[in-house]
Amino acid sequence: MPEYLFKNPDTDEIISVSQGINEEHTYSEEGKVFDRVFTVPNTSIDSNPDPFSAQQFTEKTKDMKGSMGDMWDYSAELSQKRKQAHGGVDPIRKKAEEKYSKKRRGMKYKDKG
Repeated sequence: MPEYLFKNPDTDEIISVSQGINEEHTYSEEGKVFDRVFTVPNTSIDSNPDPFSAQQFTEKTKDMKGSMGDMWDYSAELSQKRKQAHGGVDPIRKKAEEKYSKKRRGMKYKDKG
């Protein structure tokens, strides 16, 4: 059963009450009606992703809601984790830059960031 928060109007004490989803979400005690407290849900999905898993990145981003910028932000976050794990060098990015350079006859990748 979901838990709902209610605040005592006199003492500001917050209590948690389990109620069914189809129930009216009100609470009273000794004739005193408590105020409902709304909060932002705390959720975490893939809070510790493997930064070296291309498959995990593909799985996470294939159904990702949001903009292309959100996907780039996620990619940059994983790149930072790889840098931390390898003394400041992201091996996946390094390999991509080498491939870029080889395909363009030695031209180096120019980072715009």
